[in-house]
Amino acid sequence: MIVRVPFRMLALASTLFAVALFAALSYSGDASAESLQSKISKKRSQVKAKKQREQVLSSDVAKWSRKINVLQGDITTLQRRQFRLEADLSAKRTELTSIQARLRAERLRLVRLRARLAKGREALAVRLVELYKADKPDYVSVMLEADGYADLLERTEFMKRVSDQDRRIITYVVAAKEDAKRTAERLDKLEERQRYVTEVVEQRRDEVAAIKGKLVQRRGTYEAARSDKAQLLASTREDRHDLEGDLSELEAASARVTAQLASAASAPAPAGPVKPGSSGLIWPVNGPIVSPFGPRWGRLHAGVDIAVPSGTPLRAAASGRVVLLGWTGGYGNYTCIAHSGALSTCYAHQSRYATSMGATVEQGQVIGYVGCTGRCFGDHVHFETRISGSPVNPGGYL
Repeated sequence: MIVRVPFRMLALASTLFAVALFAALSYSGDASAESLQSKISKKRSQVKAKKQREQVLSSDVAKWSRKINVLQGDITTLQRRQFRLEADLSAKRTELTSIQARLRAERLRLVRLRARLAKGREALAVRLVELYKADKPDYVSVMLEADGYADLLERTEFMKRVSDQDRRIITYVVAAKEDAKRTAERLDKLEERQRYVTEVVEQRRDEVAAIKGKLVQRRGTYEAARSDKAQLLASTREDRHDLEGDLSELEAASARVTAQLASAASAPAPAGPVKPGSSGLIWPVNGPIVSPFGPRWGRLHAGVDIAVPSGTPLRAAASGRVVLLGWTGGYGNYTCIAHSGALSTCYAHQSRYATSMGATVEQGQVIGYVGCTGRCFGDHVHFETRISGSPVNPGGYL
């Protein structure tokens, strides 16, 4: 038996089913969005804590830097002192070499003088013995015993020679003795000076060795402080980058959920409404910015990321000519349009193109479709504005 159901009841049932399905989707999307928002809030708190920690570490690093500067000043002072000591040590070594040479010369001279003194004393002893054995001659005896005037002159001259020879021997012995005494005194002074200079040289050498040890120790302290500084900065920067990367992924996911819910709720036109900018450009898509322009993860994020569902049509921000179209590394499918003057706009991560290289496009014309090609965390368009090829903040144009 076939039961016929009125058309109105079928229509009503279909409507109720659609409403229930939309409600279920909305509830699921709301739950997912709430979960993502909770994770985003938690991650933002972690990023904030990490930045605060980074500020503390930066303060610590600044303190280390001041200590390092003071230490470097001490090292410089010690190095200058070391240079002076090295110069003084070199001078003392030169002086010691000169003293040692003089000392050797004086020792040789003293040996010669002592030899001469010994010979003089020997000659004097022999002469004294001769005088002792012989009678002491006098001038009266010499005159009386002379055989004439010529013999008298000869005897007188002989006596004079004997007297002069005795005087020379005595003078030589006395002079040799005095010279030997003075040389011995000079030798004592030189030896004393040698001992003093040797002690000074050894003391200077010890001071230089001690200063070099201090320099090595201080250099080690300096290098350890510098290493600690580098490790602290690297660790903090790496942690912050990781957290910011996680936060960017969560924000992109949240934007996708928001875009999906908005799409399900409002069912916009295929290309969405045109959203004008502030400088004659229009937005390439109508959606939220989930990643701004500026430094990110140690490099420049050269544009803004606008989150919209995959397949959303991309509009040309202004009229111009397509000057770049193709796969470009992390950009994925990438298109750039040259406008009037030096301004260009670029669109990355497209799922597919809707224009061609060298084509002329009008403002608002569909040039491609949103996707997630290249390096990305979810469906969005990476939009750039460039002046003479250099990226500038699109915020000044949107």
